[in-house]
Amino acid sequence: MNPVLAFVIVMLVWTVSDLVAKKTQSLLSSLFVASIIFLVGFLTDVFPEDLLASSSLLALAGVVVGFVIVHLGTMISLDDFKKQWKTLLVGIATVVGIGLTLLLAGFLFGPRISGSAADGYAQALDFVIAGTSALSGGAISVLIVQEAALGVGLTSIAVFPVLIAALQGLIGFPLTSIILRREAARLKAEYRAGTLVAAGGAASAAADDNPSTGAAPPAPDTAPAPAPDPAPETRLPAFLRTTAGTLFVVGAVVLVSLGINNLTDGILNTFVVALVLGIALRTAGILRPSVLSGIDAFGLMMIAVMILVFGPLATVKPSDVAALAGPLLIAFVFGVVGITGFSALVGKLLGYSVPMSVAIGLTSLYGFPGTMILSQEAAKGAGETPEEVAAIEHEILPKMIVAGFSTVTITSVVITSIIAGRIGGG
Repeated sequence: MNPVLAFVIVMLVWTVSDLVAKKTQSLLSSLFVASIIFLVGFLTDVFPEDLLASSSLLALAGVVVGFVIVHLGTMISLDDFKKQWKTLLVGIATVVGIGLTLLLAGFLFGPRISGSAADGYAQALDFVIAGTSALSGGAISVLIVQEAALGVGLTSIAVFPVLIAALQGLIGFPLTSIILRREAARLKAEYRAGTLVAAGGAASAAADDNPSTGAAPPAPDTAPAPAPDPAPETRLPAFLRTTAGTLFVVGAVVLVSLGINNLTDGILNTFVVALVLGIALRTAGILRPSVLSGIDAFGLMMIAVMILVFGPLATVKPSDVAALAGPLLIAFVFGVVGITGFSALVGKLLGYSVPMSVAIGLTSLYGFPGTMILSQEAAKGAGETPEEVAAIEHEILPKMIVAGFSTVTITSVVITSIIAGRIGGG
């Protein structure tokens, strides 16, 4: 497909999705709307399968996704990060909940499977393992399951997690959007009651981005006192604070993260390391908070990263969905029940609100960048001033970011690595 035409089509889809999200105050998130448009387009062949690849945005996303994760790290202070141990526990409970509820589904519906494992038929436990891995994880978990399934000749089990991975955003995006709206409304009420404050500097930065909603300027006959020189946000020299200099420094951090990933054979994931390094370098004063905000390239980088979400939809075939419709429906229904039940229970015990706990659990269905986009949309949809938006986002965003990594990137990969060997075992 012509690259320019592909790029324009993708931008049109995202423009429409963003417009719908704003008109509905994020009740229909931009990710959900775009997912529906792309899915229908690919299934009906209105969009060619190579649309996203031809736009060059997928290739760009592969390069810059690490940059954006470092940026996210610089949005989280060290004190905020230390507080997220509760989020980690909720994330772990979510993955366990998915596994247990799918195991229950296997006991209930497994006897309906005709044919034995010895004859090459996929059994209920095979679907449970594949479903647990896909619903709680990302590409790495899916690849682990595929390798195990193809190794014993179970093609249907190899296809099953791919379909879940491609479709689970259609479940996770709208549910999380609705739930985060409730949490954002609760936080707005707390802010107005004076029990919730914005992160230092966040509100003023938001006001600077939107002068029309900032504080009124002083009257002409008022002589304001000279403001003190602001403290430097970074120790980097001026030539490294330009767009090119900033991208160079952040790129070097991503390369270090990739090197650590390779040295540890993937035990320390590139993106987890990038997030931690972003937090550490902000704390050390080397990178300024929200390091990529304000640079010329950030908008395009974010759009490219968001396109990663829709890549799997291009591979969905109606025949595959029809053949596995029953297991897919069971997996999503029981999986969501497990997510909501276990995350709400554990989160409530740890002092989180039920909506925040469930939102944390639902991050297993999509991970980054959905965790960031949905958090920001919820804050903007509820907040009526830059200060309110900043206060709400400060409460939601760190939890959602850490939740996505704790479920999709860490816990799911560990659990999948342990249970994948049982596929084909009867």
